[in-house]
Amino acid sequence: MIEYVRDMIGYANSTPDPKWPGNAKIAVQFVINYEEGGENNILHGDAGSEAFLSEIIGAESWINQRHMNMESIYEYGSRAGFWRLWHLFQKHQLSVTVYGVATALARNPEAVKAMKEADWEIASHGLKWIEYKDFSGEEERWHMQQAIQIHKDVTGERPLGWYTGRTSVNTLDLVMEEGGFLYSSDSYADDLPYWVEGPAGQHLIIPYTLDANDMRFATAQGFNTGEQFFTYLKDSFDILYEEGQDGAPKMMSVGLHCRLAGRPGRTAGLARFLKYIADKQDVWIPRRIDIARHWHEHHTP
Repeated sequence: MIEYVRDMIGYANSTPDPKWPGNAKIAVQFVINYEEGGENNILHGDAGSEAFLSEIIGAESWINQRHMNMESIYEYGSRAGFWRLWHLFQKHQLSVTVYGVATALARNPEAVKAMKEADWEIASHGLKWIEYKDFSGEEERWHMQQAIQIHKDVTGERPLGWYTGRTSVNTLDLVMEEGGFLYSSDSYADDLPYWVEGPAGQHLIIPYTLDANDMRFATAQGFNTGEQFFTYLKDSFDILYEEGQDGAPKMMSVGLHCRLAGRPGRTAGLARFLKYIADKQDVWIPRRIDIARHWHEHHTP
C-alpha cells in the first residue's frame, strides 16, 4: 500500500502506563474556554456576527451587521458565567487550564487577574475566536505571533500550550514551527498524550474533547439539562476509572465555556460531577501544563 499520512494505529492494544503522580488511576483535566470578546463581530473587523456555540441553535452570521442578541449571550459569559465557574472551582480548590483567546483576555483584565490568583494555567486559544480553515499559512502565522505577544502583555508570560479549535490544515505545522510550546491540543484522537514529528524534533499532543464538552448544549444533538451533562461525564469517568483499575490509566478532558456551563442550570450538573469525583480515590486533577511536564519527564519520545 502507498504510505498513508494519517496515524490510524496509535498505541493500538498496548497503551503505555502514564505513571500518573500518586499512582492515580485516571487524570481528569478541566478546560475553561475564554472566548467572549474575541468572537466574530464587525466591531473586531470581521465580516459579520458570530454564529457558533450559543443559545441560538442554527444561527447564521449577519454579514456587515451586529447581532445584538448574540453579543449579549457572549457578554453573559464574561460578565456572569466566568465568575460562577471561578467560584465553583475555587470552592473545590481545583486549578484548571484556560484556553484564552488573546483579544478576549485583553478585554477583561479582572478575569485574567482572577485566573492568575487561582493558579490557573492560561494557554493560548489564538488571536480571535474565528474560523482559520481558509487562511493562508502566512496570515495564520501572523495571527499566532500576535496572539503570543498580546498574551505576554496581558498575563505577563508567554503561553506554553496552544489550542486553536477552528483550525486550518496548517495549524499544527505553525505551532511546531514557532517552537515555544510544550504542547498543543488540536486533536481528539486519543485518551493519552502522544508525540508527533516536527521541524525541531518531537512535539507533544495532549488531545482534547468535543464529547465531554458543554458545547453539546449548543448543538442539535446534545445535552438539554445539567443532569444529562452530569450523567455523560459520570459515565465517561466510570469507564476510564475502571480501565485504570485494570492497569491502563487514561486521561479524561472536560470542556467548558463561560457562556454555556456558566449558566446556573448547567453549572449544577458540573457541580454534581465535581462532588462525585471528590469521593473517589487515586484521581489526579491537573492542569494541562502539568500533564505536559509529566509526559516530557517520564515519556520522552
